[in-house]
Amino acid sequence: MRPGERLPSTRELTARYGVSPVTLSRALAVLAAEGLLITRPGSGTYIAERAARAAEPPDLSWQTLALGDRTVDPTSVAFLLQAEPAGAMSLAGGYPHPSLLPNRALGSALARAGRRPDASDRPPPAGIPALRAWFARTLGTGVSPEDVLVTPGAQAALSAAFRAIVPSGAPVLLESPTYIGAIAVARAARLRTVPVPLDEHGVRPDLLAAAFAATGARLLYCQPTFHNPTGTVLASHRREQVLAAARAAGAFVIEDDFARWLSHERPAPAPLLTDDIDGRVIHIASLTKATSPNLRVGALIARGPVAERLRALRLVDDFFVPRLLQEAALELVSAPAWRAHLARLAAALAERRTALLAAVSDQLPEVRVSRLPAGGLHLWARLPDHIDDLALAAQARSAGVLVGPGRPYFAAEPPAPYLRLSFAAVRDVDELRQAVHRLTEAMRH
Repeated sequence: MRPGERLPSTRELTARYGVSPVTLSRALAVLAAEGLLITRPGSGTYIAERAARAAEPPDLSWQTLALGDRTVDPTSVAFLLQAEPAGAMSLAGGYPHPSLLPNRALGSALARAGRRPDASDRPPPAGIPALRAWFARTLGTGVSPEDVLVTPGAQAALSAAFRAIVPSGAPVLLESPTYIGAIAVARAARLRTVPVPLDEHGVRPDLLAAAFAATGARLLYCQPTFHNPTGTVLASHRREQVLAAARAAGAFVIEDDFARWLSHERPAPAPLLTDDIDGRVIHIASLTKATSPNLRVGALIARGPVAERLRALRLVDDFFVPRLLQEAALELVSAPAWRAHLARLAAALAERRTALLAAVSDQLPEVRVSRLPAGGLHLWARLPDHIDDLALAAQARSAGVLVGPGRPYFAAEPPAPYLRLSFAAVRDVDELRQAVHRLTEAMRH
């Protein structure tokens, strides 16, 4: 049809193509979004005018000089969010499979939130009071709702905390290995990343104190509970040692508590924040992993001048988190279904974790998993020295299975090759075993 021509009526089109009016309306909406159709209320739907195609692409080379040498490398983070190729199985995903998420309960929570009389009102910049109070209650004694700042997910909170505390060019201490999103945020902010090794009990306090002394750093980023990627939990006898090292250096500690709702057999240990006596710990909480990748609701908990700076920075960045999203999160976690969901999720993660370890031990005896995590979504697998983890990940993708190479999780040279293997992103235990079989085939090459 030519631009400007009117489409046949809905009745004609549904009869011609043998589809329902709902299907037809969805198809027309897609075409309108692509700019191929235009709807005129009371008149009908018409073919849109086609934009004239430029004869020559514009010369954008001037931007290279204007932008300078600052770059943002999203490669590692983009890997976490990549779409799975058709037919592929994922042992690399950072979120639980949709079948493990409370989709029906979340849908109901969104519907209830949308019916609230104040659903379209602008929320307070720090977050709606009831949600701030819920975060404070879940973190234990000593946390006030006034200490809580609602954020659009943990990644945004992490970015704000790094920028608020550490000036460009200054050092920041990171556990080694650590969450690749933290490395990406630090480098995008032009910070110097200084790795501090950890062992089976968490970050090593002796090396942490040495790193503070050698670099003059004023910030440590750590994951004391169900560490990503290793699954480590900071040992109780080290908690005060870590805080003491930071206190001696006059430094802050960012506690990334992303996996609090991903425990397996028993509740997660109390946050490091509860041991903090002088406002040293900045706590990052998140609901996203246990609910939905689309429920990007998290929180920053801080006290004193740093809390004021964080509130100011978040206000400048994006004003506030949409009220509807906050209300939906509150509706979800306040419903009886929330605790039932967490219990089902814990049982499913424990089953999958055990099944993945068994499959790796059976099919890949040369790969060593030294720790069975008590929470989280991943196993941290040590490869034989002669295997290149990046090359293996590429070969595995060709074999139809996605895995996470270990190298990007290190801020400096890795001590050995590793894989991060997710046990939560596949459909079920059978698919998990099939994925390990495909990985076995990839390793033979």
